[in-house]
Amino acid sequence: MTVQLRAMERSDLRFVHGLFNDRAVMSYWFEEPFDALAELEDIYERHIHDERERRFIIENDGIPVGLVELVEINFIHRNCEFQIIVAPAAQGRGYAGTATRKALDYAFRILNLHKVYLFVDVANEKAAHVYEKLGFVREGVQREQYFSNGAYRDAHAMGLLQRDFLAADSARG
Repeated sequence: MTVQLRAMERSDLRFVHGLFNDRAVMSYWFEEPFDALAELEDIYERHIHDERERRFIIENDGIPVGLVELVEINFIHRNCEFQIIVAPAAQGRGYAGTATRKALDYAFRILNLHKVYLFVDVANEKAAHVYEKLGFVREGVQREQYFSNGAYRDAHAMGLLQRDFLAADSARG
């Protein structure tokens, strides 16, 4: 398995559109699926030069298997929000953990961020476990924070500090 992250390109929009139109995938992002590729293309054009965002395609041996985003990058407070989607057909193969580690390495070593945070549905314990294995700490619960699929849902707020990631990374060798 050769998992790589690379910058998302316009040519990836059809793949991303497929992810964003999967209702089960998007329910974990607390968002409704996109309907039109044109909408996604418009968003891409508006955000292509936005320094507060970094989007990466997760590839295994050159085949796209998911998407990683660092969004709401704040260079004053040196933090950002982390988001990931692994395509349903590619789940359960370790891509999420590997891609998350690579994205954190980029956030902490390249962007020199102090903290990366995320929000995960309390029902998504599998994802929370992956994040905790990488050093994220549960910082609280946001009660009824998101409305998705007809119901309000709670979310765990989780965070990882640069010093903790770097210390764990050097311990791994």
